[in-house]
Amino acid sequence: MPDERLFDETTRRKLEQLMLVATRVRAGAMKGERRSVKRGTSIEFADYRNYARGDDLRRLDWNIYGRLDRPFIKLLEDEEDLAVHLILDASASMDWPPDADHNQRKFWYARRLFAGLAAISLASSDRLAMLATSLDGAQPFGPARGRGHSLGMLRYVGGLAAGGATDLNAALKRYALRGGRPGLCFVISDLFTPGGFRDGVNALLSRGYEVAIIQVLSPDEVDPPLGGDLRLVDVETGQAQEVTIDGGLRELYLKRLAAWRDDIRADCLRRGIHFVSVTTDAPWEQVILFHLRRLGAVK
Repeated sequence: MPDERLFDETTRRKLEQLMLVATRVRAGAMKGERRSVKRGTSIEFADYRNYARGDDLRRLDWNIYGRLDRPFIKLLEDEEDLAVHLILDASASMDWPPDADHNQRKFWYARRLFAGLAAISLASSDRLAMLATSLDGAQPFGPARGRGHSLGMLRYVGGLAAGGATDLNAALKRYALRGGRPGLCFVISDLFTPGGFRDGVNALLSRGYEVAIIQVLSPDEVDPPLGGDLRLVDVETGQAQEVTIDGGLRELYLKRLAAWRDDIRADCLRRGIHFVSVTTDAPWEQVILFHLRRLGAVK
C-alpha cells in the first residue's frame, strides 16, 4: 500500500457530517419506511439491534443489559437502519494510466470514493457491506456498523489492488442473490466490461436495491492524445488491434464515447438510478460533496 492516506482528517470530518439517503425505498428493501433521514427525532420505540462499537451509549437500553448481560441499542420509529452496499470494480482497466503515479490512476481515485462513502455510512451507523470484485476474485468487508470499524475499513481499502478482467453483469447478479438485505447500493467502475452491466443492475433493482453508479474515467480515455499507426492492447485480455488514428477516426471516437455516456445517463434516469460520470482530474471529494448531494443520494 502506498504511504499516502486515502484522505486527511479535515476531509474525514466533512464526510462524517453527511448521511447516505435512500430516496426510493422499495418493498422489502428495509424493515419499514424511513420517515425521516434525521435519526433519533421520534420518541416511539420501533425495535432493538445489537450494540456496535462507536454507537452512542445514551441509546443503550440499560434494563435489557442488566437482565441479559448483552448490550442492545434502541431504534426509534424514524430510524430504521439503512443497508449500504458498496461495490468496486477491481479489474485491470481500473489501474489506468499504467505509467502514471499511483494517485493519478483510476483505481486510487475510485478507492478514495469507496472509502469516503464507507466513512459516511459507518458514522451514520448504517449496516455497511463492501466488495471489490474482478474475475481474479472477490474481496469483501463487513457487514459492519459504527465508527469502531473505521480503521479496519481503511486498512481493507488501502490493501486492495486491481488486476485481471471483469464481468460486471455476473458480479452484480451474484451480489443481488447473496448480498444480504437490500438497500442503497453504489457501484464504482469505469464500466469497461464486454458484456455490459445493465443485466446486473436489473438484478439488483429486482431484488429491491436502490442503485447509484459512479463511472470513473481517466482524462486520456475521454480525450486521447494519440495519432498515427498504433498497436492497441487490451489491458485485461491482452488482445491487440492495429489501428491508424487520424483526425477523422479520433473525432469518431469522441462522438461514440459521448453518445455512450449520454445513453447510460438517459437509461439510468428512466429507471430511477443515480448516475455520475467523472474523470480523475476532478477532485474526488467533489463527487460526494457536490454530485451525489445534488442527486439526493447524500445529505
